[in-house]
Amino acid sequence: MQKRLPDYLKRQIIDTEKTRNVRRILKENCLNTVCENARCPNKNECYTCNTATFLIMGNVCTRNCRYCNISCQKPEKLDLNEPLHIARAVKELGLKYAVITSVTRDDLENGGAEHFANCIYEIRKLTPEVKVEILTPDFKGNNDALDVIIKAAPEVFNHNIETVKSFFKTARPQGNYSLSLEVLQYVKDNSSIITKSGLMVGLGEDFEQIEETLLDLKSAGVDIVTIGQYIQPSKAHLEVAKYYTPQEFDNLDKLALKIGFAHRQVGPLVRSSYRAAELA
Repeated sequence: MQKRLPDYLKRQIIDTEKTRNVRRILKENCLNTVCENARCPNKNECYTCNTATFLIMGNVCTRNCRYCNISCQKPEKLDLNEPLHIARAVKELGLKYAVITSVTRDDLENGGAEHFANCIYEIRKLTPEVKVEILTPDFKGNNDALDVIIKAAPEVFNHNIETVKSFFKTARPQGNYSLSLEVLQYVKDNSSIITKSGLMVGLGEDFEQIEETLLDLKSAGVDIVTIGQYIQPSKAHLEVAKYYTPQEFDNLDKLALKIGFAHRQVGPLVRSSYRAAELA
């Protein structure tokens, strides 16, 4: 039986001149956002603040994660003009902090790492003062791909662990828990880039499993962590096993602090790029 969404997880739809302006800039530059494609509950809040999280390399994925609203289909041809369009949108929006994520593109050489790097380079050509955070796939653990990212030197490298070890294969059948930790560890060991990761709760994990995951992330050198509630995008996706209460999120926040995460964002509607500039 589907659990009813608690009121504290509901957000109003807001349509203002600011949100319409963000949509216009994105449309004119032919850009996708994770805000739209992943049905983020914070979309309107972010648009009202004149910001968005860019989704590059198309809006279909080569992997079929069972919690994600982005569809798994035949990959689209890479738009080589996209990095320039991203940079123009960053400038037009007046961003001081840009967040870029992507679908997973296992079909591309190095998983599309060069495309991420080109986005960073183009942003710095037009707006060198802007800080950049990227949220990447695991690149199948390809160190050559990670070296491309490291050379481009984003201020923050984010790769989400997403869930605890025991639920990882259920939620991410084409991923690997240990590999994700190795990706984060490699970037930390080979650069001075701030590293970040996030997980969602509500799939059936317990407090001890969350603690174990946070300890694993800390051991991998992760600097920033985010924890939020999983919300089922559709009936075709994994069901929610539990909605954590605000008090339980307070307890998770205290746990993350106890483990050593001074920089963290923990709450029901927290997503990996939510208020990213403030957190970084």
